Amino acid sequence: MRYGQGDFQYELVEDWVRLPEGWSFVDVAGVAVDREDNIYVLNRSEHPVMVFDREGKLLRDWGGGFFRQAHGTCIAPDGSIFCTDDGHHVVAKFTPSGELLMMLGTKGQPSDTGYTRTWEVWQSVSTIRRAGPPFNRPTGVAISADGDIFVSDGYGNARVHRFDASGKLQLSWGEPGGLPGQFRLPHDIAIDGRDRVLVADRENSRIQLFDQNGEFLGQWHDVIRPTGLFVDSSGLVYVSEFSMRISVFNVEGELLARWGNQTFDRDAALLHAPHAVAVDSHGDVYVGEVSKTYAHMDKGAQSIHKFRRVS
Repeated sequence: MRYGQGDFQYELVEDWVRLPEGWSFVDVAGVAVDREDNIYVLNRSEHPVMVFDREGKLLRDWGGGFFRQAHGTCIAPDGSIFCTDDGHHVVAKFTPSGELLMMLGTKGQPSDTGYTRTWEVWQSVSTIRRAGPPFNRPTGVAISADGDIFVSDGYGNARVHRFDASGKLQLSWGEPGGLPGQFRLPHDIAIDGRDRVLVADRENSRIQLFDQNGEFLGQWHDVIRPTGLFVDSSGLVYVSEFSMRISVFNVEGELLARWGNQTFDRDAALLHAPHAVAVDSHGDVYVGEVSKTYAHMDKGAQSIHKFRRVS
């Protein structure tokens, strides 16, 4: 079966990834791809970073004991790996083999925004009374061509923070709300070839675009609860949506392709709570799900999907 439309059509690679016996991802919170097309899977198991080749062979794993709740990841231009931990309120930089190089924030010390965590995300977000400094449950991270670090600070805050490469805070922008430049759960962040900062403003169901100084440039509305962002080398923007679908946009925000669930039947659904998306140099799309948390399904190795591009 093919998914997508037009020049963007894909086939699902069944049983793509091979896990050691007894292992599970539990939830796949983040996905990233390096220059060799190795796939970094940030997950919520006892092996929080697993690295696979394109064929699904496990190359290595690391990060055990570091994370409380892994959330987002990206690979910097120099090959280092950045991960957010919204449970510990930190952002960490690692080598590809897992050596800790830098940590932003202090473990266990959230900023004061008035946030109160409840069982329902919208209720929690509505408790945020003011924008705060880094961090209160940070979600996503992106690295500019100059090495600056951009963080969406997310579940317990309503801001984007920009740090220089050494980890010094340069500026922050955003506040709670639904107007341009405001956020209700900035859930992921990416930087495109025009140096624009794209923010998945999840509970406002939009993607906001800014320059790197936080000036609002525009917004795209043709998404429902966007969770993950990926910009490929040609400028195409891939979006995972909690509405259980994947969308592909051009640089102007025009929809090029979309695929996902055709049924509300949980057992028959293609996707369960897609949370992260990444694309390799062949155009193949990798989608990670937090299916355990939001669908109460531990899908094991099936918490990440590979869609092979066929046109």
